[in-house]
Amino acid sequence: MAQQNNGGNQDVNQLLQVRREKLAALQEAGKDPFQITKFDQTHHTDEARNLYEEHEAKLLAGRQPVNTDGMDEEAAKQAVNDDYNERRVIMDAQPIHVSIAGRMMFKRVMGKASFCNIRDRKGDIQVYVARDAIGEESYADFKKSDIGDIYGIKGWAFRTKTGEISIHAEELTLLSKSLQILPEKFHGLTDTDMRYRQRYVDLVMNKDSRDVFVKRSLMMKEIRNFLAERDFMEVETPILVSNAGGAAARPFETHYNSLNEDVKLRISLELYLKRLIVGGFERVYEIGRVFRNEGVDTRHNPEFTLMELYQAYTDYEGMMELTETMFRRLAEKVVGSTKISYNGIEIDLGKPFARMTMTDAVKKFAGVDFDTIADDEAAKAIAREKGVEFEDRHKKGDILNLFFEEFCEENLIQPTFITDHPIEISPLTKKKPTDPTKVERFELFINTWEMCNAYSELNDPIDQRERFAAQDANAEAGDDEAEHTDEDFLNALEIGMPPTGGIGYGLDRLCMLLTDSQAIRDVLLFPTMKSLDAPKKENKASQTGFGQNCDQNATVEEKIDFSNVKIEPLFEETVDFETFSKSDFRAVKVKECVAVPKSKKLLQFTLDDGTGVDRTILSGIHSFYEPEELVGKTLIAITNLPPRAMMGIESCGMLLSAVNNLKDSDDEELHLIMVDNHIPAGAKLY
Repeated sequence: MAQQNNGGNQDVNQLLQVRREKLAALQEAGKDPFQITKFDQTHHTDEARNLYEEHEAKLLAGRQPVNTDGMDEEAAKQAVNDDYNERRVIMDAQPIHVSIAGRMMFKRVMGKASFCNIRDRKGDIQVYVARDAIGEESYADFKKSDIGDIYGIKGWAFRTKTGEISIHAEELTLLSKSLQILPEKFHGLTDTDMRYRQRYVDLVMNKDSRDVFVKRSLMMKEIRNFLAERDFMEVETPILVSNAGGAAARPFETHYNSLNEDVKLRISLELYLKRLIVGGFERVYEIGRVFRNEGVDTRHNPEFTLMELYQAYTDYEGMMELTETMFRRLAEKVVGSTKISYNGIEIDLGKPFARMTMTDAVKKFAGVDFDTIADDEAAKAIAREKGVEFEDRHKKGDILNLFFEEFCEENLIQPTFITDHPIEISPLTKKKPTDPTKVERFELFINTWEMCNAYSELNDPIDQRERFAAQDANAEAGDDEAEHTDEDFLNALEIGMPPTGGIGYGLDRLCMLLTDSQAIRDVLLFPTMKSLDAPKKENKASQTGFGQNCDQNATVEEKIDFSNVKIEPLFEETVDFETFSKSDFRAVKVKECVAVPKSKKLLQFTLDDGTGVDRTILSGIHSFYEPEELVGKTLIAITNLPPRAMMGIESCGMLLSAVNNLKDSDDEELHLIMVDNHIPAGAKLY
């Protein structure tokens, strides 16, 4: 923060040193603010303001505004001034005394009297500081204060001639000395990366950020209130587990030293909550962090907040009613209306939510009726015809889901329940009695996003074992997101679980919707970020001792072992210069990089190619890079290739990478070609 422009030309280090010298002087004078352990804060800024307005309305009841009709300018000014003084006499005779505390965000010193603004968690209020009221010594200390210092202020409320409710200070106490420099007032903290890394400064400077997290807290409170009214019990279940099940995701892994056992961080809350249904707790829910070892983009964070709930003796229809009612209530409580706006688009949560089967949605938006497709091979044939990518292991139901993702999701803006998913993608769900190829499941889509996922829960242990076996086979075939057989969970089902409805909600995404936030990081106080010192951490093992100078460590040349690398032989065929020269190689700047939804490999790049129009290129390098680490890099692209559609996104060009294999392996390693950032976007390569 200190490195941002604060409107002056002074050296930042000098300004920081001045603040430390001020602190040292205070400590030498026996006024060390860090020795203070508490302050009697009686009111917040909004409470002081409201209290004064109520008191004013009572004391000045019936008093009419001054009438200046027919007066000249000077007379009118005098009449208004006299009226103000009369009101002040009445109010000051019965003052409202308050004690507030907060951060000083503005200061204007004017000889014997000054003004400052104090900000607390409820807002800002102006404070009038007069030498005659607080004493010469305190006033002299105040004049030396800095923006960012935290003060406790005792005084009484009044209204200035301009109509602003303020506090007339009688006593000032410096509670904390700010040794850093806040961002300049009018430009604020605009560096998005720094806002996420130093959220505490973001919260100090940006009211919109504070409002988002106040609304998030209210959302959590109202969810708990809603479920308490429906007699749900909140519980807590393990985070470290031996078998991370309940979702299709890749887990993080760690190790218990004392048990000498590898464990995983949970990827869902489902299987333990169902064990509690078996145990007789008929309505349970948990709000907790889950962890999925996947990419970072505007809607995904590896660590996120999930809520799952389970209710015995109901089904997915019951979960639909609960969800629709809860979303409507949250909109009313958090936003103030069932009509909300996201990115300028009105979304109506007050109307009954639409309902559509996945098959009907694909028929409507893709023009393909999967009920008429006979088998897996026929499904693969229509996928090839429509340009939908699939894997050899995929069956008809998998391909139906791929069609839905490709053609339908982007059309689901208003709340829509998508129901009756194929059994292949729903290993924990009851089959539909009327069609065993489908299950009793729904996903709610709003603003093209999946907001929740619900089932009529599978409680047949024999069927569940068969489904787990199919998932084990998928894992053997290379699906690293497949679930695995959980013997203890199967044992619980054999004890007996009643018919149950269950649902999971991504609360971060719900908060994005209710607060009109464009990225998941905007609703996470401390989102996952790549460490700024990541290269240092990777090279830590190469440091040889504590006695070496840090600068010396930084200049040690990294030794790279290429002994296990296999390089493809050089091409023996030559290409004529004219053919080669037709390829347009350009330097491009990465403006944005996100993971392509539902793809394990693809990253979507938004690039500055020097034309003034953003260029989109997709590249299958997600296994080797996280999106956030590529933003701001300068890469090399071939820009005159014909557009190619991948996962429904048109890719205009190709990014250049260096490719090699490891010895005794067919796996490729990809290294994006990155060049000096001084090279401008659009520079042509020769």
